[in-house]
Parts: sequence; structure tokens; C-alpha cells
Amino acid sequence: MQDIYAEFMKHLDEINGSIIIVEGKKDKLALEELGIENIISLNRQPLYKIIDRLTGTNEKIIILTDLDKEGKILYSKLNSALQSVGANIDNHFRNFLFKKTELRQIEGMLTYLEKLRRNSPSCHGE
Repeated sequence: MQDIYAEFMKHLDEINGSIIIVEGKKDKLALEELGIENIISLNRQPLYKIIDRLTGTNEKIIILTDLDKEGKILYSKLNSALQSVGANIDNHFRNFLFKKTELRQIEGMLTYLEKLRRNSPSCHGE
């Protein structure tokens, strides 16, 4: 069985340094607790402001809206708009979360990771 915790931690290492877009303050705080930086929180501001801000950047952008209905709609709008201005969108971590974990809200990432860690073969014996 593949160790989801180890894979999760590898993804977190890989996304650090990219621009991360999240829905709200709690999502941002959860990622900051994990040492992730360069996070933009939407906080219900108009999407065009985020798109204007990111137009022309060469940095990798990761959209981590929640994996619920509203988050999927936001993701779709952001993804389309940012790609239309030539942004470099990376969906690897989002796809991993959606397909291989039960996490559906970014703000719950710390709790979910702790649960994974307790059940991880790579963490037993620590």
C-alpha cells in the first residue's frame, strides 16, 4: 500500500515557493502552519483583481480552493481566467488531494495530516 502521508509531505515540499491561491483566511492559516508561504487568500474579493495581480508572472500558480461545489466553481473560473492570460497553473497537488485523499476543505489540512501521520507506515516506530 502506498504511503499517502509521505506522498502528501512530498507534495507540500514541491508547492512551497509557488503562488498558492486559497479561498479564505482559515485556509491560508492552515497552510502557513505547515510552513507554506506566498499564499493569496481570495476573501471574497473580485476574481479580476487576483487575475490582474497575477497577469505576467512567470511563477507557478497552484489553486487550492476547497473540493466542495463552491470551491470547484471558483477553481474553474480562476483556472480558465488565469490560463487565458498565460499563467503557469500546476494542478498536481490539487489532483492528488482530490483523487487520493478524503480532504475536502483546505482549512482541515492540519487535522487530516495528523490523522494520516498516525496511520502512516513511514511514521511508525518514531
